[in-house]
Amino acid sequence: MKDFIPDAIYYEEKAKEYELGKELLEKYKDVPQFVIENHNNIEEMRKKENKEFPKMKRNLIIGIRKTHKFVPNNKISNYLVPYTSSGCIAMCLYCYLVCNYNKCAYLRIFVNREEMLNKIIKVANESEEELVFEIGSNSDLILENSITNNLRWTIENFRKAEKGYITFPTKFDMVEDILDVEGKERVIIRMSVNPKEIIQKVEMGTSSLENRVKAINKLADAGYKVGILIAPVIFVENWQELYKELVIYLKDNLSDKVKQSTFFEVIFMTYSYVHRKINEEAFPSAIDLYNKDLMTGRGNGKYTYKQEQRKIGEQYIGKLLNEYFPENKIVYFS
Repeated sequence: MKDFIPDAIYYEEKAKEYELGKELLEKYKDVPQFVIENHNNIEEMRKKENKEFPKMKRNLIIGIRKTHKFVPNNKISNYLVPYTSSGCIAMCLYCYLVCNYNKCAYLRIFVNREEMLNKIIKVANESEEELVFEIGSNSDLILENSITNNLRWTIENFRKAEKGYITFPTKFDMVEDILDVEGKERVIIRMSVNPKEIIQKVEMGTSSLENRVKAINKLADAGYKVGILIAPVIFVENWQELYKELVIYLKDNLSDKVKQSTFFEVIFMTYSYVHRKINEEAFPSAIDLYNKDLMTGRGNGKYTYKQEQRKIGEQYIGKLLNEYFPENKIVYFS
């Protein structure tokens, strides 16, 4: 992936008071820069039409994260933690950040990283158990690292914690910068995968399946614990064939080291009315992910797959994983 050069920078004035804020504004000094009052409410962008969504993704927002609430989580981590970024420059047609923030799914960088990491370290040290903190639920930290170097900084500085782990998912393969960092034994990286056709047609702007698998192998060789998310499962017309091809590809191309220790998470797609409206206008030739026969409403304009369809998916994918990866745990279906 080429280095991201934004079309414009929107930043909170206070960001200049932080080391990372100064670094980013200097890095992009040749890019038009505009001062904003609040990274969470940029009126100029909120007024733009849905068809301009891809152009908005070309901007970079720099601000201060003001919310630091840890949300309990009982899947792969103990807490979901607000961290150094939100949004992304990729354009996955199902992105839940679009659903939550409407047009605010563009990449926002929060420069008060010391404040956020110090809270994680404090909570980790005060706990009687080894806690796991999910720091990538609002963004993709491998992608962000290519812009800020925050992930390398985070791994190095999390060594100050006496115990605990940090974890995050990714759809990107730019892992070279963190392969030699110290502290990797306290980091769990989970690579999200999907069939090649779905990546190409739905997860636009992300790394290819081939490159994601190569990155998994590199991370494991470097000493990281690596998990695999099959996410989100999308019931396109030939989904069974596609997901079987995916699992076989993983079996054939993951290294022995990965296959000896990896684990799986399986997540089914959630869609929404907001997604449909934006996608219809911003990506008129893209695949339509809404399926009225297989989906049901879940409130707040969201759609999920009907329980009977999810059950079929769980049984089928569970059977595939048990056949091709009998020694590896499926942590959960969601």
